[in-house]
Amino acid sequence: MFWDHIILNGTLVTPQECYKANIYIKDGKISAITDGLLEGGAKEVTDAAGKYVFPGFIDSHVHSRDGVKGRWDKEDFFHSTMAGACGGITTLVEMPNTYPPVYNVETMNSLIETITPKAHIDFGVWGMCMGKLNNGEITKMAANGLTAFKYFWGYALDLNSYALIYNYKEGMQNVLPPLNDGEVFTIFREVAKTGRPIGIHAENFWLVRELTEEVTEAGERDYAAVLKSRPAISEVTTIQTAIAFAKATGARLHVLHLAAGDGVEVIRRAKRDGVQITVETCPHYLFLSDEDFERTGALLKTYPVVRTRYDQELLWEGLRDGTIDFIATDHAPHLAEEKQRDYWDALAGISGVEINAALMLSAVNEGKATLNQAAAWLSENSAKVFGWYPQKGSLRVGTDADIAIVDMDAEYTFDQSTMHSRTKLSPYHGRKMKGRVSQTILRGVTIAKDGEIVGDPHGQWIPSVSGL
Repeated sequence: MFWDHIILNGTLVTPQECYKANIYIKDGKISAITDGLLEGGAKEVTDAAGKYVFPGFIDSHVHSRDGVKGRWDKEDFFHSTMAGACGGITTLVEMPNTYPPVYNVETMNSLIETITPKAHIDFGVWGMCMGKLNNGEITKMAANGLTAFKYFWGYALDLNSYALIYNYKEGMQNVLPPLNDGEVFTIFREVAKTGRPIGIHAENFWLVRELTEEVTEAGERDYAAVLKSRPAISEVTTIQTAIAFAKATGARLHVLHLAAGDGVEVIRRAKRDGVQITVETCPHYLFLSDEDFERTGALLKTYPVVRTRYDQELLWEGLRDGTIDFIATDHAPHLAEEKQRDYWDALAGISGVEINAALMLSAVNEGKATLNQAAAWLSENSAKVFGWYPQKGSLRVGTDADIAIVDMDAEYTFDQSTMHSRTKLSPYHGRKMKGRVSQTILRGVTIAKDGEIVGDPHGQWIPSVSGL
């Protein structure tokens, strides 16, 4: 037998166990996992002695700013997937507020056609929910392999471009205002028919607007004012409504980028009650807090906002007990001139696709998590939610040979200038780290090694057919 790739002497890590083994890869699939040597040579041999072999990591929440009319000055799919590959990610899911947004089969196929030649890693695509504007397209998009649906709760839409409007005001022309609860309910009902998840950006627009006006009128502009304007209750009330809608319609609810610690218990109760609900949180909510604002300034700005140590501790607790299913980055780069402003004037978004796994590996070294938990949170659990498991997110014979090889002893200081995204800005700049991805393998082929990309893009679109 002549193998495509052999990985020797590594310690394989799954959510259930760690064990020493060799992996033999043929035709892009894991062909054998053994504790001994098999006969035959290989195109590529990797000695993983002293290192840990994970299923390739998955980031299900990425904004690459691409499309037929992309914002390529900020980011594009070539750079976001290159950054992901260098950080051990082998599959991502692109969010639907692209240029143009993904709201029907035509725009979905157009995006896939546009970004596939740029893809260093495999990918899926989210679709946007816009109420009556595209309820009739929901089942068609799912039938054509769309991964999941997202509703940007509380945001308005520009009716000319279908772009999101983050700060809606009455009287705006050619704008669809934030939908009322009845309209949102119909979205849940339509998505429920597909069996795909409906992901929600959970913030109560009306509450945020009222409280923002209060702090603005009071002349408050510090980070305490930020937290007053977007308190945890703005997330919790929306999550509670979404849980009720999911229970009534049978929709598979997915709570995106959970930042509010108080939301964990609400979700925990819903899971105990049998509601179909899954949850992600993001690295910036686990590793940053309001205490970092003095150091980072507006680089910390994102929605929902980075909250307090209290929230951070509850999110970690939710991860460890399974209330929160996995970690995704909400990777959303902006230009330096858009971020290096007063907090209230800066745009919201943090780049995370490249550093996500490294942060979690450092957390493992600090005793905040185990290697097995990292494998669940970075890979297996999201693969299950989006219908790719065990093809993705596992180390099993017959599955895609997507692998991240990790050096848990590597110590370094993160430098934003080394980022592979177009925009090289990070609130983690200068952070001391221990543990990094040394090699990323997609379907048996090394695509990144020692922090640099290897070879040309050969990622593929992975259509979804089912989920948990």
